[in-house]
Amino acid sequence: MVLMDIDEHQRRKLLIEQQNELDSHNIYRRLSQLMDNEINQNVLVRISDEELKHYLFLRDLTGEDLEPNKTKISGYTFIARVLGLTFTIKLMERGEKEAQETYGYLEQSIPDVKEMIKDEEIHEHYLIDMIDEERLEYVGSIVLGLNDALVELTGTLAGLTFAFQNNQLIALSGLITGIAASMSMGASEYLRTRAEEGENAFRASLYTGAAYILTVVLLVTPFFIFDNYMISLLATLLFAVVIIMAFNYYVSVAKDLNFKKQFSEMAGISLGVSAFSFIVGVLVKTFLGVDI
Repeated sequence: MVLMDIDEHQRRKLLIEQQNELDSHNIYRRLSQLMDNEINQNVLVRISDEELKHYLFLRDLTGEDLEPNKTKISGYTFIARVLGLTFTIKLMERGEKEAQETYGYLEQSIPDVKEMIKDEEIHEHYLIDMIDEERLEYVGSIVLGLNDALVELTGTLAGLTFAFQNNQLIALSGLITGIAASMSMGASEYLRTRAEEGENAFRASLYTGAAYILTVVLLVTPFFIFDNYMISLLATLLFAVVIIMAFNYYVSVAKDLNFKKQFSEMAGISLGVSAFSFIVGVLVKTFLGVDI
């Protein structure tokens, strides 16, 4: 390999990518150990080996031997265990794209970098082809449960807040309504999936119902914690926004969707329904003279 002159700026960029390649090698190797599917495991091991080859190539250029970032490796391993392999791989893919930009910049000075760019592109195809994860298969069911719970319960709690103005009544009414609705949603998803696909209907209903109940518990919790019903409502709406943000970020990464579009649409609907329901609660209490 014939090396051309590398200035200090280029060397710093190479060192950053050298560290990334070393960390990626260790992360992919660790992720391969989490796989049950032998084919997917072999793919991850192969990618890990290629990352090591890239590291050694860059080490020859910089003349420095680096140590793996154990915190980063453990962090990605933890993310994979909690949020799934697909989400973790997609996060790493974003780093691969940044690496391609850096290598593209260095390509004129270091011609052999072209081979690394090809390898990085091949990685993406491998990763996309190997993804087969149950939790992503049922994302539609989870979205259904989350979306319905956020829209229906934030609206219900907003309406009950002004109508009752009593945190215990609001919390209990919301909890009972939410649990009943989660069972209804789970049953509906079971019937829908069974009619359309015929398989995995029970699992789909479980994902829908579980997502609904979890969302219900999180949204109702502020009414058990705070004494002031308006503070409780504001905390509930904040929880709703955080849930929408976190879930849409997860889906946008795992499914390559537009985060801002997904988030703004879901948040707009949920908060819009809440505002309308709050107004309904005001009108009901005012014109019907209900006083609890």
